Amino acid sequence: MKRLMILSLFAAALPVWACSKDFDNSTVTEFDLNRYLGEWYEIARYDHSFERGMDNTMAQYILQDDGKVIVLNTGWKDGKFKLAEGKAKYPDPKGEPGALRVSFFLFFYSDYNVMMVDENYQISLVGSKSENYLWILSRTPKPDPALLQMVLDEAQARGYDTSKLIWVDQSRNIAAWEAEQ
Repeated sequence: MKRLMILSLFAAALPVWACSKDFDNSTVTEFDLNRYLGEWYEIARYDHSFERGMDNTMAQYILQDDGKVIVLNTGWKDGKFKLAEGKAKYPDPKGEPGALRVSFFLFFYSDYNVMMVDENYQISLVGSKSENYLWILSRTPKPDPALLQMVLDEAQARGYDTSKLIWVDQSRNIAAWEAEQ
């Protein structure tokens, strides 16, 4: 009986153990929040329910006088403009400089791990404590191919499956961005 229980427990845990994959979601060791503020275009993401079907998505980070950060996420879904306003806090700038917490509903916060940002703050790789969330953000709707490859290489080196990325249609934002140039 004891052997049967142990075998049953092992069999139940096997799918979880076999599917689990090591991934590195550690944050950058140096991070300048002031340089990160502003507009970011969402270039690619893992699929998740709260952005499913959205395109031309962007995030804007705005520092308030009281030190809080307002987060404005925008995009289009089914031909309609969508806006989600949230807030971010920066719990440990010295100990974990790239680890922020973001909330779009009351006091429920999610991890926002800046795992990579290039030296000019033009492209960024963002995740969370879970391997199920991954975003590639860029200051332009058409990132430099070399920077994009650099961030893809970083994601793969950290154990993320980049074949699962959804490439965001940025055609509306590209047209507006090019008109401004």
